[in-house]
Amino acid sequence: MTFPQDLDGARVAVVGLGTSGRAALEVLGTTGAQLSGHDAAESALDAARESGEVPAGAVLRAAADPAGLAEQVLAGAPDVVVVSPGIPAVSPLHTRAAAAGVEVWSEVELAWRLQARRADGSRAPWLTLTGTNGKTTTVSMLATILAAAGERAAAVGNVGTPIVRVAAGGGVDVLAVELSSFQLHSTHSVSPQASACLNIAPDHIDWHGSYERYRADKARVYERTQVACVYNEADPQTLAMVEEADVVEGARAVGTTLRTPAVGRLGLVEEYLVDRAFGPDRHRAAVELGTLADLAHLAPAGGDVPDHVVANALAAAALARAHGVAPEHVRQGLRDYAPGAHRIELVATVDGVAYVDDSKATNAHAAEASLGSLPAGTVVWVAGGLAKGATFDELVLARRDRLRAVVLIGVDREPLRGALARHAGDVPVIEVDAGEDGAVMTRAVAEAARLARPGDTVLLAPACASMDQFRSYAERGEAFSRAARALQEGTP
Repeated sequence: MTFPQDLDGARVAVVGLGTSGRAALEVLGTTGAQLSGHDAAESALDAARESGEVPAGAVLRAAADPAGLAEQVLAGAPDVVVVSPGIPAVSPLHTRAAAAGVEVWSEVELAWRLQARRADGSRAPWLTLTGTNGKTTTVSMLATILAAAGERAAAVGNVGTPIVRVAAGGGVDVLAVELSSFQLHSTHSVSPQASACLNIAPDHIDWHGSYERYRADKARVYERTQVACVYNEADPQTLAMVEEADVVEGARAVGTTLRTPAVGRLGLVEEYLVDRAFGPDRHRAAVELGTLADLAHLAPAGGDVPDHVVANALAAAALARAHGVAPEHVRQGLRDYAPGAHRIELVATVDGVAYVDDSKATNAHAAEASLGSLPAGTVVWVAGGLAKGATFDELVLARRDRLRAVVLIGVDREPLRGALARHAGDVPVIEVDAGEDGAVMTRAVAEAARLARPGDTVLLAPACASMDQFRSYAERGEAFSRAARALQEGTP
């Protein structure tokens, strides 16, 4: 199947009825497809019915067991299955669908195929990016830059409004698309104008089955790129991905670096962010895109702009420049960008101790960057949750000098506990259980406050997923913020 009209009369099964799954069903309801929706929980089916997004005639079914879910879906002999990111690559559904020759699409793939065309028949260009860390920040920076250039731009994908709804609705000039490895796994035909992988480190091993499979899915972001494949010079794996990719003839590899850039790269010259990839005279001169002062509002209180923030800004700038954005609009966009909640957010200051919420740091790579932005010996680190099969030895080795103490939460504490014992045995570690009342974060913040000294930072950068004790990283961050502000206000 290639075109929307091919779906008329086709049997399409949507698996996973969260926000993106319901959006997929709603949009598919306009195609004439025969629809079924499936989920592991009856409550998800009830929520879907109550949402008003499920088209009349769509059949909804639940099957809690993964094998039973696969059997249920494939028993309907679907022509295509649209899967939620919650269905692991190692699940029976993926393996049995592949064996049966049934196409499996992500919501992103569905959005690409159903995208509303412009009057001239063209698509609004897609600027896609992935990475283990920094995706949401970078895609939000990119959308802000595009808006500064006067573009009707939307940040979509793994963030914001479901991409299928935005793409099918049309009315945009360009899409800034954040892609997770889960989404990329079942994305097959997207052809972005420009693409980027910010970095890669082991993550989501449980979902993919191995690091090699995780890397392979991340690398799919570069496939069929038309203009520029943006890689991070500090992470050689990203360049290797570009070199392996099957791109449109003429697409260029464009690097980003925190050093003085060579031709074909964007980088940093003293305090200036510069472009030697897209300027008309790039072989002899660099184009100024902004300065570190334009990013000063993203620095921690009293600190310098962290390297990872500069790296994200350069990646966003590279994607924007590939789209044709002028240097002055890049600068304005960087100045205009405001970080979202739960991303290195100062939420309280109590007795000279800063409380910083970086609940979005859901893997070791993100937590390492967060810890690295703070002075040595000044961090009481609140960490833990679902490890997702990851290990933390490299993280602790790299950032043990930052630690005054550690407060561990979550049900999967052994990987962090073991790494700390092996590589930071002199750092005090306190473990906090959820308890009967479930107020784990209140107790964690109280323990952290007891360990901290004036001038320190209590940092929530869990390095783990949140779903063991919270519904989302946002809920986890909000619990931390409430507990810190209660200390600030002197309430219990």
